[in-house]
Amino acid sequence: MRLPIPVNENDHSIGPLDASVIVVNYGDYQCPDCQRRHREVERMFDQLVKTVRFVYRHFPLINVHPHALRAAEAAEAAAAQGRFWEMHRHLYSHPDKLEERHLRRYAKEIGLDVERFDREMASETYKDQVLKSYHNSMIYGITGTPTTFINDELYAMGGIELIEAVRRILAGK
Repeated sequence: MRLPIPVNENDHSIGPLDASVIVVNYGDYQCPDCQRRHREVERMFDQLVKTVRFVYRHFPLINVHPHALRAAEAAEAAAAQGRFWEMHRHLYSHPDKLEERHLRRYAKEIGLDVERFDREMASETYKDQVLKSYHNSMIYGITGTPTTFINDELYAMGGIELIEAVRRILAGK
């Protein structure tokens, strides 16, 4: 399977824009497998951030994980204040603590304008955006989380295998 939606300006990405390797991960903040994938990608990120572009896309499994959508909304509220990656890390570091009070605490901890965060969360400012992305991804064949693509190709692996695949691509093998 090829990456159904090309990386674009709406994506959350970190790393060089002209990177020869782009890792796209679809995830759900409440998904245990996504939490493991996040830890794997974090290890890769620390080692390869100067040469690899990392992209994250929300895919909250709303029928299975009751807090996933609100967590994705909190990440978007943080993104609006330039702090997506900080919130992203907090959410994956505490997947069992995604209730409103936790999201608000994370907003404070990463230095957001908490009044703005509260306002945007109360009015569900980012809900439609997250749900539209989720539904579009489903239409294009994403069926679950975590789903990872490297240079537009689906990689159904994790951990060391995923890191080694990225290294092989970087080395041109």
